[in-house]
Amino acid sequence: MAYEYMLWEKYKSGKNEKEKKRAKEEIILNYVELVKIIAGRLYNYYASNIEYEDLVSYGVIGLIDAIEKYDHTKEIKFETYSSIRIRGSIIDQIRALDWIPRSIRQKSKLFKETYSKMELELGRSPSVEELGERLQKTPDEINKMISEIGTFNIVSLEDEINDTVKVQIKDEKNHTPEEALVKKDTIDRLKKGIEKLNQKEQIVIDLYYNKELTYKEIAVVLDVSESRISQIHSKSIIKIRNHL
Repeated sequence: MAYEYMLWEKYKSGKNEKEKKRAKEEIILNYVELVKIIAGRLYNYYASNIEYEDLVSYGVIGLIDAIEKYDHTKEIKFETYSSIRIRGSIIDQIRALDWIPRSIRQKSKLFKETYSKMELELGRSPSVEELGERLQKTPDEINKMISEIGTFNIVSLEDEINDTVKVQIKDEKNHTPEEALVKKDTIDRLKKGIEKLNQKEQIVIDLYYNKELTYKEIAVVLDVSESRISQIHSKSIIKIRNHL
C-alpha cells in the first residue's frame, strides 16, 4: 500500500515529467487485469457482435480517464472508482457503434409490452410457456428472444446502476438535493425490481454482481448448465428493467 501511495504521489504531485509518465504507465499496467475482468464480464452480452480485444481497448480508455481524475488522498479505493469508469467507457463505446439491429429493438418493445400486460393479468410473472402461447412461439424461441433482448436491455440497466454509483462515490457534502433524490429514487427502483425476481433469479443476480462470479462459476454453485445461467440472468435483467 505504501508503495502504491508513493506511486500516486509521484504521478499526481511530482515535478519531473519523465517520472510522472513512468508512474502513470506503471499504474496502468497494475490495473490492466481489472480492465480484462470487466471486459470479460461484458463480453458475455456482446460476444456475437464485438471482439473481446475491442472491449479491452475501450476499457483501457476508461482506466486512463479514471487515473487522470482520481484523487488518491481520499478514502475511495481506486478499484471501486475505476471499475465504474471502465465499465462506463466500454458501454459508451458500444452504444456509439449502434450495433443493435432494428429487429432486436422491435422484439424488445414487443416482449416488454407483452410481459407487462401478462404480469398485470396474472398477478405474477408469466412463464416461458405462457409467453410462448401469447406470442405464438415455442419455449426455445422465447428463450432465444430473452437472450437476444437481454443483451439490449443490459446497456440501459448498466447506465442506471453506473449513474447511481457515480453519485454514491462523490463526497457526501457535494451532493445537491437533486442528486440525492435521484440516487434514492434509482436505488429504490432497483431494489423493487430485484424483489420481483424469484429466489433463483435473485441468487444469480447476487452471485454475478455482488460476489462477481462468472456464469461458469454460478453454474457450478447451482448445479445447472452455463447456458441456463445466461438465460436466467437475461430474464432477470428484463424483469428488473420493466420495473425501472
